[in-house]
Amino acid sequence: MKTDTLALSVGDPAGVGPEIIAKAWAALRESGPVFMAVGDLQSLAAAGGGVKVRPVTGPAEAAQVFPEALPVLDVPLQSPVVAGKPSSAHAPQIIRCIETGVGLALSGAVAGLVTAPIAKAPLYEAGFKFPGHTEFLAELTAPVPFEGARGPVMMLTAGDLRATLVTIHQSVGSVPSSLSVPRIVEAGLVTAQAIKTDFGIAAPRLAVAALNPHAGEGGALGREEIETIIPAVEILRARGVDARGPAPADSLFHADARATYDAVLCMYHDQALIPVKMLDFWGGVNVTLGLPIVRTSPDHGTGFDIAGRGIARPDSLIAAIRLAAEIAARRNA
Repeated sequence: MKTDTLALSVGDPAGVGPEIIAKAWAALRESGPVFMAVGDLQSLAAAGGGVKVRPVTGPAEAAQVFPEALPVLDVPLQSPVVAGKPSSAHAPQIIRCIETGVGLALSGAVAGLVTAPIAKAPLYEAGFKFPGHTEFLAELTAPVPFEGARGPVMMLTAGDLRATLVTIHQSVGSVPSSLSVPRIVEAGLVTAQAIKTDFGIAAPRLAVAALNPHAGEGGALGREEIETIIPAVEILRARGVDARGPAPADSLFHADARATYDAVLCMYHDQALIPVKMLDFWGGVNVTLGLPIVRTSPDHGTGFDIAGRGIARPDSLIAAIRLAAEIAARRNA
């Protein structure tokens, strides 16, 4: 890695991305981390509330410009932006921004990639074939397996809580049939390795959440723990991971419990997201584990309902930028 500069893809230009990027630059211009926005210069200037923007040709120039202006690697849009009104016409540029950021990170030209939120529906209308950001990044980066396990794995962080997900964006009713021993083991192995490399914890402790109330109550409230989760925990332990559980989710997230583990492996979306957002609604961060590049993102969506009103908070994006820089520094070391 030749630079500390991060790339920041702008996401959907009709959302809050351009506004929170400008606000993040204003907050970080003196202290860093340094980042370079990848997106449409004009929409960033329009949403920035008077923030100076300057076109740059690459990360080296961005580092020089950063104290004085928001550096932008310009990816011009082909149609006008209306705040709060997403359009499939913007899809090619949104995708190109992500591809450009990934390419810069893979080449080592930037230290990592932070992605502002995208909206899936306009991309689908334009023929985008991936469920979301994470799956697209996996396709672009071709994650290398670690001990037979391959990312990506989604992690959410808030304060001292790191929560990873076995299943992500699917209905609660479909979760039990989606869980399998290999899937849980893979997520656990990727999580444990990332806790070492990305968070600097040499001997990570992994808590594993149960699916059912009371961890299934010995099978009376469900057999997923007996048939799937316990065997997966046993395999993780046999492979050298300090994995514990399954533990009832209702007793896993209070302060005393969080002190006993370094990450918790959750079975479904809300099992992880509710405690994360309770702990730090504004400052949670989405981290993608198991990629050959560093990738973080704010833990919120495009905010079309408030776009263009100047009230979007940049807290989560700032936290994502800082965490990306920290992980990049650890990997580089």
